[in-house]
Amino acid sequence: MKNLINVLFAIAALAITQQAAAINIFACEPEWGALAQELGGDRVAVYVATNALQDPHRIEAKPSLLAQARRADLVVCTGAELETGWLPIVLRQSGNNAVQPGKPGYFEAANYVQKLEVPTRLDRSEGDVHAAGNPHIQTDPRNIARVATALAQRLAKIDPPGATQYQQRQRDFTKRWDAALERWTKQAAPLRGVPIVVQHKGFPYLENWLGLREIASLEPKPGVEPTSAHLTAVLEQLQRQPRG
Repeated sequence: MKNLINVLFAIAALAITQQAAAINIFACEPEWGALAQELGGDRVAVYVATNALQDPHRIEAKPSLLAQARRADLVVCTGAELETGWLPIVLRQSGNNAVQPGKPGYFEAANYVQKLEVPTRLDRSEGDVHAAGNPHIQTDPRNIARVATALAQRLAKIDPPGATQYQQRQRDFTKRWDAALERWTKQAAPLRGVPIVVQHKGFPYLENWLGLREIASLEPKPGVEPTSAHLTAVLEQLQRQPRG
């Protein structure tokens, strides 16, 4: 009986918290859910559509996602075509006009950073190439700060009574983030110029920040499974690669 009462109290507390929130946020990826919660505090209730072990390119548009998008005041996603395989379906079938592309309730983080690897031509034979550039912007922590500034402004636009709180939380977050960024940059200094092999073309922002030197990719083209011949060629390349 005691356990049952504790569960009921927990459910009631959660319901009160959700009712008190001024904005319901649908975040496509965990990083944007965490950032939205950091900036919004108790004024937001955040639902995260994916987890860190999932490929955000390939998500099924399940009814549970439609239900969450239907009640959302703000959708926060990466953009740059990262969620193109499922998000348009979710938004369209949600019937929520407030969070459609072009509306204040739709926010793409990639719009607020300088994108890398923007293709000069589009050809499906080149693999999973994004027309808007590489979407994996979160791997450069400098981009997180830029997105935070824009997201705080968007929260204030959607919820004007909370504008002062969003601005204050954004300033506090930026101060702490800048200090952490300075620390991380110093700790990572020995990595500058280090040659690396990647599994997928998903790390140009990280490489740009840390000065890493990509010398090979296990995928012959983005999103294309490697053949044994390609992997053999990569291995031979690494064996020829000067060390040090």
